[in-house]
Amino acid sequence: MLGKDTFNTIAKASDEVIYKEKGSKFIGYAYPIKNEDEVKDIIDALKSQHQKARHWCYAWQLGVEIIQYRINDDGELNNSAGRSIYGQILSKNLTNILIVVVRYFGGTKLGVGGLVNAYKTAAQLAIDSSKVVTRTINTHFVLNFEYRYMNDVMRIIKDKKVIIVNQEMGLRCEIEISIRKKNSEHVRLAFEELRKVKLKEI
Repeated sequence: MLGKDTFNTIAKASDEVIYKEKGSKFIGYAYPIKNEDEVKDIIDALKSQHQKARHWCYAWQLGVEIIQYRINDDGELNNSAGRSIYGQILSKNLTNILIVVVRYFGGTKLGVGGLVNAYKTAAQLAIDSSKVVTRTINTHFVLNFEYRYMNDVMRIIKDKKVIIVNQEMGLRCEIEISIRKKNSEHVRLAFEELRKVKLKEI
């Protein structure tokens, strides 16, 4: 991707885009996703929205260091739909993304070449209508310490520009922090030098 701790994805769901070929209508959608569980809900929603469509083909990719992906032709000719959609994800260097192309059949068969072009074009239009953003891969730690060391902990958090994700304050405090991966070792060492803080990566 861009570097060891960055990746490209889309900021939000795309606008609906439409590509027409010989009477068939191909409607493209792109969605940012964080896990595979989101895919089924999105597909189900599109099936409810387009009940008279013939096919709901899609491809998704997740991860940066460890890549997961899936393609689905949903009854179209083998490798004509899902792989064409996935090819656009790869060509745009994107991850954590789902692209769905819904087809309304227009009565004329397009053949493999026609289908490949139609699904590729609809996927490309969906990506083009999206805002591509660069995200960082972050490491998460949980800090555990006594309240009296709060000032020491907060000073490091401020100095290192660490993001606080969650915190619980009491006689003992617990703070979940998020750090850009390339900076995580420096932050880990800073907290370990305190010796008053238990640090656990999650």
